[in-house]
Amino acid sequence: MYRAIIKELIQWKLDKNRKPLIFLGARQTGKTWLLQEFGRTEYRQMIYINFETSTALRELFLPDLNIKRLIINFELHANLKITPEDTLIVLDEIQAAPRGITSLKYFCEDAPEYQIIAAGSLLGVKIHPNESFPVGKVDFLELSPMSFGEFLLAMGETGLARILDEKLWDMLPTFTEKFKEFLRYYFYVGGMPEVVAHFSQYRDWKMVRKLQNKILKTYQGDFSKYAPKEVFPRINMVWNSIPAQLAKENKKFVYGLIKEGARAKDFEMAIQWLVDSGLLHKVYNVSKPALPLVAYQELSAFKLFFNDTGLLAAMSKLKAKTLLNGDAIFTEFKGALSEQFVFQQLMTNQELAIHYFTFDNSKYEIDFIIQNEEDEVIPIEVKAGENLRAKSFKLFCEKFKPQTAIRTSLSNYRQESWMTNVPMYILGEYLK
Repeated sequence: MYRAIIKELIQWKLDKNRKPLIFLGARQTGKTWLLQEFGRTEYRQMIYINFETSTALRELFLPDLNIKRLIINFELHANLKITPEDTLIVLDEIQAAPRGITSLKYFCEDAPEYQIIAAGSLLGVKIHPNESFPVGKVDFLELSPMSFGEFLLAMGETGLARILDEKLWDMLPTFTEKFKEFLRYYFYVGGMPEVVAHFSQYRDWKMVRKLQNKILKTYQGDFSKYAPKEVFPRINMVWNSIPAQLAKENKKFVYGLIKEGARAKDFEMAIQWLVDSGLLHKVYNVSKPALPLVAYQELSAFKLFFNDTGLLAAMSKLKAKTLLNGDAIFTEFKGALSEQFVFQQLMTNQELAIHYFTFDNSKYEIDFIIQNEEDEVIPIEVKAGENLRAKSFKLFCEKFKPQTAIRTSLSNYRQESWMTNVPMYILGEYLK
């Protein structure tokens, strides 16, 4: 299956100032497959070590971080002679090897000729005691679930994918219903590669749910395996509250929905663990839609989004028959899946700073406020159905007069004097 991020991996390979790369992403997003595909297609040979399965190598970095010794051990493990110019070294699940992350600093400083990628699902939460992170000595890439465009390619819909990739917006009216059909599929299936691969081959809705529930159980298994014991019960409580949080009209995270009387200080560590593991994403409110947005973010007011639309649908027990109900899937669950979908497509552009905005009286809210690479602040209103009345959006645009304003919905693409209506299914590519 095609993943667009492989272009960035190739750019990393060709960069003369390349540093060791840390490849992040939640479990089941396809990191291992993609790195092996990258090694197979772009290198003469690859050395792949998974520290979760190669238990004998977990203590490899403990005696010292001498690069020559480490390289010899890599060669012995793979029975290959490493030639720096055409060998890719992949250290997978590196969080399982104490001081493995620290070793990247010495590869950067003492042996920059080696092309080395360290991958891990829980790098944000599983740093060993007395281990230092190699700040400034590594490059970063993060893999998210498959975007809607990648999903279309996996479904064999190369024509629809081409419209998105080449921004052929004048062709959209001809293919509107087909785009909406596959958007409904994506809301249910999501972007987890294993689930998408099975669905593209068999169109088996029941198996989609079984695979998604298996992934959710894997995540919960990680809670008990890797989280501190004192935080584990609260992680479960936060995790299980997310569908209820997103079912509200106002999506701001409310501690009282976890349990009555819950306070921020009791659950901050649990939320941060889930964010650091890549399973949830925090989007902060900003007090003012001005540059830079991060300077105006309010740390006490935030929304939490899942890492995948399909997993949210699975946790919410959404039935496949909802797909047959026309556009009902977009408005069910108070439009939570629509907002989740939009967030997920925004995340495919790692240059965007993503926030939201609430007016002083908290009655009106702008679903997303983004800052792009050109330092433009753009409000985005998500309308799950065809009813496009949005007092808050109009009020915002009248008050702050943004150069660009986007309303994303199921309606056709059109530009108006004060905003652009962008169909939900093109939003990710539209903003690139």
